[in-house]
Amino acid sequence: MRQAAFPLHARRRHCGAAYLILIFAVALSSVLLAGFGQVWSTAARREKEVQLLHVGNAYRQAILSYYNATPGDNKQHPQKLEDLLLDKRFPNIRRHLRQVYPDPFSGKAEWGLIVEQGRIVGVHSLDPRKPIKQGGFMSSDESFANAPSYSEWKFVGR
Repeated sequence: MRQAAFPLHARRRHCGAAYLILIFAVALSSVLLAGFGQVWSTAARREKEVQLLHVGNAYRQAILSYYNATPGDNKQHPQKLEDLLLDKRFPNIRRHLRQVYPDPFSGKAEWGLIVEQGRIVGVHSLDPRKPIKQGGFMSSDESFANAPSYSEWKFVGR
């Protein structure tokens, strides 16, 4: 009968060490994946903030375009967002916005509407979370600095 290269108790010690290394590797990878998830989540939210600024400013420009295109001296804002898609005040097709864009945070075309005298003068997101971006806005958006929520980012076309 041949002798084993390692005695039985030495092999058991090596198996125990391998098991501890495996547990340590799993724990380390879990911590790394959790950190990566947090970084990815923050990056995704920052991207949605950029989209919100872009879409909100598109609404602002469309509302202002609708207002300025009003024939005569009695300027009016739209009654509903769909009026920006097809301005029926003119015999020719006139569009101030290509589509009713969704809120980047909800993914739905639901916006908080800023209404004055039954007319839409602006929009805002309905998301209650505090924005990551707190400064460094363009001059048209500088009122958004230190806003407590995305719903305070009001895109008004006046």
